[in-house]
Amino acid sequence: MGLQCYNCPESRFVGGLLVALIASIMLAAGLAIMKERAPALPAIRASSPVKALLCWICDLPWLAALIIEAAGYALYFVALARAPVSLVAVVMQGGIAVFVLIAVVFLGERANYLEASGIAAIILAMVLLALSFDNVPVRGQLDSDTLWMVSAVTLAGTVVLWSARRLRSNGSAEAIASGIAFGLSTLYTKALADVLATRTDYPAALALLASPWLYLTMIANIGGLVLLQNSFHHTRGLIAMPLSSAISNVVPIAGGMLAFGERLPQESLPAAFRSAAFILTIVGSMLLAGAETITDDSHQVQRRRH
Repeated sequence: MGLQCYNCPESRFVGGLLVALIASIMLAAGLAIMKERAPALPAIRASSPVKALLCWICDLPWLAALIIEAAGYALYFVALARAPVSLVAVVMQGGIAVFVLIAVVFLGERANYLEASGIAAIILAMVLLALSFDNVPVRGQLDSDTLWMVSAVTLAGTVVLWSARRLRSNGSAEAIASGIAFGLSTLYTKALADVLATRTDYPAALALLASPWLYLTMIANIGGLVLLQNSFHHTRGLIAMPLSSAISNVVPIAGGMLAFGERLPQESLPAAFRSAAFILTIVGSMLLAGAETITDDSHQVQRRRH
């Protein structure tokens, strides 16, 4: 009886979300160490990317953080194999609260009123998403063509975002772009997990190597990590991490509905909670990016006066 309960869909679903919670805490802790090391490490530039990357890898605290990140990501992969991508993304937002706590207590960072409002909106979105769990959702099938289309549209939007010089100058563009990369990585990881679950005609290792989602996952994760670490050089972790994390959850929630057939809850109240959470995540991200732009402008005015 106990074994049957362990293998039932409800137990796998809840277990997957618990694993996702542990993964989110580990990922937040790893990023906090990376942020703490940012002042001592160079940013990666187009002129000398290899030299800067070697400096990162040779820094023992940063390397330890990378190992923690890898372990957290491995647990994240397990969670995606057990629960829908849109709901795993919800639980992963718990890492935002953990990182904010670390940034305030251990890194000594502070937020102004507008920034605090953005962070509060994102955390409230996480709570509303948790309240939107009405039952175990139906898991849809991967639509590869739609996932390719989602990827193309998202990347095109990133290029448009990157053209905003003010967002690039204060690190907001890099934080948002890192969130987009991590969000796409979530979708690719979910697609990869589905490949492993459905391909039983030959070994899992061959299925992995033959899947384009493996290589896209690696590229998106590495790109997201580089972009986020670079953003740590230009702005506080209190801004960069929530901004990146919020975007990284918006992408898989929307992409999960489009490419995996995941739907809103059938009951009206949970559906309203999830819709409100989606909107709050976007609003919170806009507040954080806008607040950082205003702060950057005020610093420029002060420099001109002096």
